[in-house]
Amino acid sequence: MPMRGRTIILAVVSMAAAIGIAAVYYPRAPARTAWQGYAEADYVKIGPTQQGLLTAVNVVRGGEVEVGTKLFAQDETADRAARDQAARQLQQAKDQLANLESESKPTEIDQAEANLTDARATVERTKVDLERALTLVKDGAVTMQTLDQRRADFRSATARVAAMEAALAQARAPMGRAGEIKAQRAGVEAAQAALEMAEWRLSQRDVSSPVAGRVADVLARPGETMGAGAPVVSLLPPGNIFVRFFVPEVELGRIHRGDPVRLDCDGCRPGIAATISFVSPQAEYTPPVIYSEESRAKLVYLIEARPSPGEAALFNPGQPVSVSLAAEGAQP
Repeated sequence: MPMRGRTIILAVVSMAAAIGIAAVYYPRAPARTAWQGYAEADYVKIGPTQQGLLTAVNVVRGGEVEVGTKLFAQDETADRAARDQAARQLQQAKDQLANLESESKPTEIDQAEANLTDARATVERTKVDLERALTLVKDGAVTMQTLDQRRADFRSATARVAAMEAALAQARAPMGRAGEIKAQRAGVEAAQAALEMAEWRLSQRDVSSPVAGRVADVLARPGETMGAGAPVVSLLPPGNIFVRFFVPEVELGRIHRGDPVRLDCDGCRPGIAATISFVSPQAEYTPPVIYSEESRAKLVYLIEARPSPGEAALFNPGQPVSVSLAAEGAQP
């Protein structure tokens, strides 16, 4: 064999040997394990608290809402009438209580005071007549019969003063008895509670958003009669989006609740951070065929990971996502 040919063969053999040695002493880093999953969401479905006719829907699918945004309204005719009736009944109960707690009319009190003054004056007059009769009977100027009459007049006048004092106290006292007043006060409180309930029921006919987010769907239209709790609007707050993926049993030991993971999807920036929030305690889930064709017959464990609220808004429900452990993603 010519010298040149042998030189080429030796060079090829040396190169192959070098590659083999490099493969032995410098093995390739293991490929990062990625599990297939998809974005999912916890929707907030808003419905009325009571049955009624839907009169307006103020949002559209795909729109954004803030806390307090008016979502929809129901017919409020019956509730408004009930509120007005409760308000009138409360006022009636208050008027009845005020009447029971009030004194007599001013003219009646004035008359009672005048009667008492007259009775006291009569006492003074009969007292003077009695004292004079006591003096004159000693001189024989009046008879004992006259003295007895003066004593009877004084006792009668004194009794009349006591009666007039009682009449004045009665005129100044509340017209109702204590038991009646107590019962009427309870009636006022009950009427107040009924009014508050009627006002609450009326306020529930206009429904506002309790959260900020996107209108995922409008499930009913004006003119429909909605039952209590039946959803009218479905909302998707940004922080309610998470990722579900499926892990075979042999790899389950690598994943724990609270572990950081990386999320990757088509068109997303690489390595979006998330945290494992749920690990299924039982192997009772099978992955959807569209996401894991080769493992559809195997039981796997469902895992959920949640990105931060700001990052969660980058995903759309149903979007395919690849998930890997953050520690593996940090390897060179």
